[in-house]
Amino acid sequence: MATVQSKRIIPTPSSYAREHFIYVQEIGTLTSKSPHISTRNNIFSYLFLVVVKGSGSFSYQGKTFTIHTGDCVFVDCHEPYSHESSANDPWTLTWVHFYGTHFCDFYHYYTELGFPFCFHPSDLSGILNTLSCLYQVQEEKNALTEILSNKYLTDLVTAAFLENRQEEESGSIRKKLELIREYLMSHYNEKISLDQLSAVFFISKYHLSREYKRYFGVTLMNDLNSMRLSKAKSLLRFSDESVERIAEQCGFGDSAYFIRVFKAAENLTPYSYRRKW
Repeated sequence: MATVQSKRIIPTPSSYAREHFIYVQEIGTLTSKSPHISTRNNIFSYLFLVVVKGSGSFSYQGKTFTIHTGDCVFVDCHEPYSHESSANDPWTLTWVHFYGTHFCDFYHYYTELGFPFCFHPSDLSGILNTLSCLYQVQEEKNALTEILSNKYLTDLVTAAFLENRQEEESGSIRKKLELIREYLMSHYNEKISLDQLSAVFFISKYHLSREYKRYFGVTLMNDLNSMRLSKAKSLLRFSDESVERIAEQCGFGDSAYFIRVFKAAENLTPYSYRRKW
């Protein structure tokens, strides 16, 4: 007697999709009738799995977790993982294996933000609907299948980011980080250091650096430079101020440093930017 009942589609993407899109490698659903261990390792793939009902265990990165109805798992299959349905509460899963030439950058960013590989979304219906649409476009293959697959996979990954971002925002650090960013936006033209912000807002500069990057997705000093550059670009376009004066007004200190930072960001000197715009 079979231990699982499943249906799946294993498409073969075009060479164009392999080079340019995020594409489906396998998608399906599975209902366990008795405990069954599935183990994989060193696969060029990413797995997004949802426990539709029931419970079981999932092992990844040396840790084993119990997962239940409504839990989602998002892992890099280059690393070993395994999962097993509960004997007393056998599960139904829906999943997709997918890949993309540059997708490792997305997943690295996801983990860099400190988001977990297992999470419980506040509203599962949107994720399940996306997976259902993704399955349907594999069944009804046509000229738009691969671009629609790319769209739905992007939606799925975006949902993982948003769900975990909402969880992060519920923490006590959120308000302080927002106040710090408001301070930066008001004082970007002044000399600002992590030590100064640490003293003003009563927070360790190491903790501030880490949490700012996790919350805003960019380092504090890079964000400050972006604010300064945005103001500088506005002045270059809509004022007759000299480059030297703009550098001073935007907190860059001296024009040589301003020109160096501006060119690194825009691939243009401030003078060329002003002429083009």
